[in-house]
Amino acid sequence: MNEPRPQDSAAGDMMSPGLDAPPAPAAAVAYRVLARKYRPSSFEDLIGQDAMVRTLTNAFDLDRIHQSYILTGVRGVGKTTTARILARAFNYELPARDGRPAVTRPTIHMPEPGVHCQAIIESRHVDVIEMDAASHTGIDDVREIIESARYKPVMARTKVFIIDEVHMLSKAAFNGLLKTLEEPPEHVKFVFATTEIEKVPVTVRSRCQRFDLRRIPADLLVAHLAGICDKEQVRIEAEALAMIARAAEGSVRDALSLLDQAIAHGHGGENGAVVPAETIRAMLGLADRARVVDLFEHVMAGRIADALRAMGEQHDLGADPTQILSELADFTHFVTRVKLVPEAAKDPSATEEERKRGLDFAARLSMPTLSRAWQILVKGLAELRDSPRPLASAEMALVRLAFAADLPGPGELARRLDQRGAAGGAAHAPAPAAPRGPSAAGMGGPPMAAAARDHAPAQQPAAGPTIRLASFEALVALAAEKRDIQLKHALETDVRLTRFAQGQIEFSLAAGASPQLAQTLMRKLQDWTGQRWLVALSSGDGAPTLKEQAEAREREKLVGVRALPLVRAVLERFPGAQIVDVRQTAESEPAAAAFARAGGDDIVYVDEPEDDDR
Repeated sequence: MNEPRPQDSAAGDMMSPGLDAPPAPAAAVAYRVLARKYRPSSFEDLIGQDAMVRTLTNAFDLDRIHQSYILTGVRGVGKTTTARILARAFNYELPARDGRPAVTRPTIHMPEPGVHCQAIIESRHVDVIEMDAASHTGIDDVREIIESARYKPVMARTKVFIIDEVHMLSKAAFNGLLKTLEEPPEHVKFVFATTEIEKVPVTVRSRCQRFDLRRIPADLLVAHLAGICDKEQVRIEAEALAMIARAAEGSVRDALSLLDQAIAHGHGGENGAVVPAETIRAMLGLADRARVVDLFEHVMAGRIADALRAMGEQHDLGADPTQILSELADFTHFVTRVKLVPEAAKDPSATEEERKRGLDFAARLSMPTLSRAWQILVKGLAELRDSPRPLASAEMALVRLAFAADLPGPGELARRLDQRGAAGGAAHAPAPAAPRGPSAAGMGGPPMAAAARDHAPAQQPAAGPTIRLASFEALVALAAEKRDIQLKHALETDVRLTRFAQGQIEFSLAAGASPQLAQTLMRKLQDWTGQRWLVALSSGDGAPTLKEQAEAREREKLVGVRALPLVRAVLERFPGAQIVDVRQTAESEPAAAAFARAGGDDIVYVDEPEDDDR
């Protein structure tokens, strides 16, 4: 880490003040923001980029140093910092001292500042040229780089060109750089940084070693911020650090800028500044996370009056409606992840309240319910951004969510309708749900009671007669009869049949087929036939799909028809004409007799090209 160095007092060098002389004023030290003060100066200080550090360390140790590098990633993850550390590694140099051998070759291992390190870190070394491509986009700027690359470095071992936001260069500038980039002089290295790698021409990317710098995980970012707070003698609540880490979205620079702002918002204490979570919440305009969890419970249980009241209270406290809805969507995502991966509850960026209640919600809410809630919130956020009345739009999104939270999905509705039909009418159908609203959905019992009631398993219908299927084609016909067009299409295009018998199907999947097809088919067959079916995926190739078989028959038919004399004569008479269809009709039998004698029995439709000159 780069620690601030107090400047020397000029007065102390001039004279020693006497006993009666007033004390010399301390030299003013310019404040450095945390993002600059704690900017890494070596790869040991760089956090969250272990894969890149390992690769570069091995490359330098094996003396396999590339001529050019391109670093990409979102803002604040360390692209420019990494470029400067690379420039320092290229030119690391230490004289022999106290029995220690001199360092005269590039190395990643830099235990102490070398001859050129401080100047490189402070961006004032004559042989490390940094250029911002956002303000130097033209071919003339690149010509200066090309001309400078011809000359050997003045002081250091290697001349390094660092071009930030390289995607901003013009097409002519990129083209002018290509030759030098491909065959640079031995004393030159290029390091590019960009946030939009797709805008960099592939011809440039192919000449560079690419490293994708990742967003910093929340737990690592929280630990990093806590360490900096200790050094700055700042007492800050763990919840406040979690808020900053979430708001930074994986960017170290954003996190340090927010921490700087938070310290300024804090107040002094006996042992330094104190930063409570409420300060961060007010500074960022965030909703109280505990209140967000309460709001989630209200809307998912249908207590719309309580939900609107909670929204209004948070808005009165200064929380932005967009931020409230965004926090609600984040918590919905958190509960969904916890349901799928229980270990996600240990997320350090989540509060203890979120972890505990998130596990409870994950156990009681179904995946369709959570998925539907997410879709409604995302749509509500999109509407909110363009709305002239944000609070009203946010409340309407909550109303939609509260009324739709525990409705059955399309699959559940279809299952209930099938069961109702199989049971012989409405006698066995589930009772219609009561109207939703504050009175109907108010939870008198434990939370989520309304959702659990609506999602309770429907009464099982009486067993009907078993349907037997003689062939795979009969199964496809049954899917069509049941109007399950999606499954019928999948059976025709994705199934390569290996074995078919009553109660058993074995097949392999065509490329691009859904891996859930076997499970879906097994469930459908049990519903349709009243019998359990064993549906298994085979590792073999299987027979061609029904679609492939039909296409093969059509190709054979076209080949046979094309060989007929009359058809051949038509095709020769009209160059470019194609056979588009072959059909058999009752009216065509007399005309098809000649074709039948020649081996064909179909009417041929020929698509002839337009020709105004014939």
